[in-house]
Amino acid sequence: MARKRTDTVLVVKIDGDRDRRVPDQLVVEEPMTIQLDGNVVATTMRTPGHDYELAVGFCHGDGLLADFPVTGVRYCANGSAVDSNFNVVTVETGGRAPVPTPRLGNTSSSCGVCGSQSIDELSARLMPLESGSVVRIDQSVVLSIPDAVLGDQALFNETGAVHAAAAFDAAGNVLVVREDVGRHNAVDKVVGHLLLDKKLPAGELGLFVSGRASFEMVQKAWAAGFGTLISVSAPTALAVQTAKRAGLVLYGFARGPQAVRYSPG
Repeated sequence: MARKRTDTVLVVKIDGDRDRRVPDQLVVEEPMTIQLDGNVVATTMRTPGHDYELAVGFCHGDGLLADFPVTGVRYCANGSAVDSNFNVVTVETGGRAPVPTPRLGNTSSSCGVCGSQSIDELSARLMPLESGSVVRIDQSVVLSIPDAVLGDQALFNETGAVHAAAAFDAAGNVLVVREDVGRHNAVDKVVGHLLLDKKLPAGELGLFVSGRASFEMVQKAWAAGFGTLISVSAPTALAVQTAKRAGLVLYGFARGPQAVRYSPG
């Protein structure tokens, strides 16, 4: 079912000393509860659309699947999916994945792991990327990706209020773009898409994010097996430390003909 992703509202547009009422498009933000084999994992604020990918990507990034394959994804609730406004999604592994510990409270659209995992805990779960398992992407391709993705950001062009994430190959072809009010959600949607298409680990691909390169962005890229992460903004110190631990190539401030490579330094 196609969900409404924008709402039209009347606003007052101010231009110098002139005011006028015009219609404006606002991005929709709604809560979505993610379940794993019927057990609640978290509730996150997201832009409706690609909900199955979001739920799968979220579970994968947090290590909740424990390498068990996803056997199904569906909308569900105590009643019908319509009754819950298609805001409850369960990922199914046939009961093989461990029972998750639910996150307390809602996960905001700007929130990822939120400190629930340290870099040492992450390193214990994920092995460093082996040089033979990832494709090193030429810097000329890296510099071309932000503009290439921008052309596919329809929701951003309409509202100016969403983040984007994209997977691309070493030739610079953008393979999948996802948008969401939450930057972590956008990444989860890309990862979920690749997992459902059986294209993980993504060692032959790079990941682009439109926001800053936080620890959570590096964690999600590492968990999905990407060899390169590109951000249009700055990384955090922990993100750089984690990228180096992972063996992940990390670029920040990728804008036009410029970028900064933080890992390897």
